[in-house]
This record gives sequence, C-alpha cells and structure tokens, in this order.
Amino acid sequence: MEEKYDNPFISVILPTYNEERYIHSCIESLIGQTYPRELMEWIIIDGNSIDATREIIQDYLNTYPIKLIINPNRKTPISLNMGIKASRGDVIIRFDAHAQFPSDYIEKCVNCLQTVEADNVGGWVETSAEGFIGKSIAKILSSRFGVGGSSFRTEQKSGYVDTVPFGAFNRSIFNKVGLFNERLLRSEDNDINARIIESGGKIYISEEIHSIYYCRDKISALLLQGIQNGNALFRTIKMNPKAMQFRHFVPFCFLLSLVFLPVIGIFVPLIKKVFFIELICYGLIDFYYSFIKKERRLGFITFWLYPLFHVFYGLGSLLGLVGVEMY
Repeated sequence: MEEKYDNPFISVILPTYNEERYIHSCIESLIGQTYPRELMEWIIIDGNSIDATREIIQDYLNTYPIKLIINPNRKTPISLNMGIKASRGDVIIRFDAHAQFPSDYIEKCVNCLQTVEADNVGGWVETSAEGFIGKSIAKILSSRFGVGGSSFRTEQKSGYVDTVPFGAFNRSIFNKVGLFNERLLRSEDNDINARIIESGGKIYISEEIHSIYYCRDKISALLLQGIQNGNALFRTIKMNPKAMQFRHFVPFCFLLSLVFLPVIGIFVPLIKKVFFIELICYGLIDFYYSFIKKERRLGFITFWLYPLFHVFYGLGSLLGLVGVEMY
C-alpha cells in the first residue's frame, strides 16, 4: 500500500493557453484553499499565450507561491510533464484554467488519498456555462446520452473508476508508470490512468470532491471539441489499447451505421428496417433527454445538438482511423 503523509507538500500544476477569460477565477480559487499555503506550490505552465493570460498571472507572482514556466510547444501533456519535473510535492494535483475549485478541494483530495487505497483521486464535475447556447452545451456534456458512461460528468457517487478529472496523484506513481505520453494530445489522462491500473494501482472518485468546469459556449466550439476528441481514439488505441473504453467507440459505430445501413438496405430489405428502427430509437432517446430530463426549455437546441455532437465525434474517429489528425 502507498505510503501516506500526515501533512504532504502539494504541487498544483496548471497548464494554460489563451485563458484570459478564466485564469483569474481559477487562481482566486487557489488563493481561497483551506489547505495550508506554506505546504503548497502552484506551478503554471503557459503555452505562449497571445492574449492577456500571462499579464494576469504576473499580477499574482510576487504575492503568492506561483512559479510560471513557459512551454513553447504549447501542448498539454508536455506542459504537464514540465510541471511535474519542476515540482517538489509529495502529492501532485492537476488543475485546469477552465475550472473553478471549492475552497476545500485540495484538503479533500489529500484526505481521500490518506484514507482510500488509491494512487489518483478526484471528484465529480459540475459543467456550467453562460447563455442559452452555453447552457444547452452544458446539458449535453452532463448527460449519459451525451457523453455515455463518463461517471464523473453524470453521477455523484464514490467508487473505483477508470479515470477522474483534475486528479490528485501520489508522486511516486510517476516513478512507477512514467509521465504523461507527450504524443497523446487529447487523451493523456485516459492513458496514464490506464497505465496506473495496469500496474496494479487504483483510481478513485469521491462524491465529496467536486469542481465546476466551464464548457464551450458556442456550437462551433462544441463540434470542434467533438471531432478532436474523436480523432484521438485510434491514435490512443495504437499506443495503449487499454486506455479507451467501450463508450468511446459508440459515436464511431453510430456514424458507420448511418453511412452503411442505408446502402446495405438497398440489397437487403431487413437491414433497411433495422436502420429505421435505429433512427426511431435514437430520436425517442434524444427527445427524452432533450425535453423530459432537466431544463426542458433547452431541448429546442439540444435535440439537434445531440446528433451533431455524436456525428462529429464519430467523424473525428473515422478521420483518425485513416491517419488524418485534427489537433
């Protein structure tokens, strides 16, 4: 079992790139943490932002335990590894500039690591956004129909899982499984958590730990996110077959069914019926999650966004399968 520390020194690593809209509130949530500040360091790795992100960070440098590192390569896993290498904490916690963390977030993560047998712990995410479109996108990213069995987005339940967001890692686990894979630019979390589990470690999600994540608030940004996340599927599988779960393949299979079932149905009438049944079932589920489950007024947007998001995710996977990268 992993050695525990009564009062571990904490290193928070925070990659940023053009986050002027969110970085202030993220840093303020760090300042408000109940964990002793003398037992923390905050390492921000900026990917050469071209907006006001670095200027905002500079305002805090002389007052708070912030170390600013510049990553000219910009990519997230490279930034994470730079932060880990520059850190000195017994526990390393990944933060995200698009998120806001309750004042007891770090305290609860440390307590969880000390009381549960796990190498990486985290909590559930409340997805939030402003405006009618933004709230519609948040609804999609918080539902089982939208993101499948991604428990940290759709449930508030403790237990062992395959991945968590904004994880708190025992430092020693990186010596055991290595750092983040810098060739995986969209699924580095899935990969490292799969390696932890493969090594005999455990990932734990606690219902007591939660954060607020500010999602995209434009349809174009949601679809870009979908196609990029989907695009990482087969690249990740090639490098680590255990990193992705069944839920990640569903949009790809859905897209294939939309393309091939009508064609096969020309020659096999039964397949045509199967295709129509699939569309009817999908439409009914879409209607239920759009107009019956939570905030029904958003359904006029989500009813169309659900299939668009799923198709774009599937399209990204298809492009990745044939070697087209969308990073």
